[in-house]
Amino acid sequence: MRKRIFPLALVAAVAGAWCARASASPWTAAQVRERIRGDGTLARPNLSGLDLSDLDLSEVDFRRASLVGANLFGARLVSSNLSGADLTRANLNGAWLMGTDFSGASLVGSMLMSVVVLGGQVTARPIFAGADLSGARVIAEFPGVDFRHARLSGANLGVDIKNQGMGQMRTNLSGARLTGADLSGADLNRSLLEFTDLSATNLAGAVLFRAKMAGADLRGAHVAGADFTEADLDGANFTGVQGLPAAKGLDTATHRDRAIW
Repeated sequence: MRKRIFPLALVAAVAGAWCARASASPWTAAQVRERIRGDGTLARPNLSGLDLSDLDLSEVDFRRASLVGANLFGARLVSSNLSGADLTRANLNGAWLMGTDFSGASLVGSMLMSVVVLGGQVTARPIFAGADLSGARVIAEFPGVDFRHARLSGANLGVDIKNQGMGQMRTNLSGARLTGADLSGADLNRSLLEFTDLSATNLAGAVLFRAKMAGADLRGAHVAGADFTEADLDGANFTGVQGLPAAKGLDTATHRDRAIW
C-alpha cells in the first residue's frame, strides 16, 4: 500500500494524511471520456464501481452519470460538471475539486477527505448546492463553498480524535453558505464555522462540540437537541432560532454573552 502526496503548491489549504489505495487505475482518461460519450443512446452513462483514481478528468461532462462506488482517489475533476450525478459511496479522497459542480448530485455515504480546492489556475470553489451528502465522511477545506439546501443529515464532518493521524485535521466551512441545508444528526465537532451562513438550517441533534462559530448566522435555524458544548459563539446570531430550549451544552459554550439572542 502506498500514499499519494500532492505538490505543495496545490495543497496550500489542505493538511494531513492521505488515504492509501492499492493500485493505479486500469483506465485512461481518454477511455473514460469515450465511455461517457458512448453512442448517444444512454441517458445515464454507467461508470459505477470503476477505478478512476489519479486520472485527469478535468472539464468532463458527467451530468447524470452513475458513479456509484467509483474510486476517484486523487482524480482531477477541475471544472467538471457532476450535477445530478450519482456518486453514492464514491471515494473522492484527495480529488482536485476546483470549480467542480456537484449541484443536485447524490454523494450519500461518499468520502471527501483532504480534497484539494485551492491552487492552480482555477480559483472557483466547488458547488454542492442541493446535493445529498447524507452519511458522507468529510474532512476538507471548504471556506466559502456553496452548500445551500444541501442534505448532510448524519454526515460526519468532525474530528476523529481517536485517530492520531487525523487528530489535528478539521473541516473548514468558514464563510460557507448552508442556507436551508439539512444538518440534522451531523457530527461537526471542532469544525470551523466562523461567519458561516447557517440560516434556516436544520441542526436538530447535530454535534457542535467545540465548533468555532464566531459570527455564524443561525437566524431561523432549528437546533432542538443540538449539542453546543464548549462551542465558541462569539457574535453568532441566534435571532429567531427554533428549539433553543431543547439545545444542549449552551451553558458551557464560550463567549455566549457575546452572541445575539
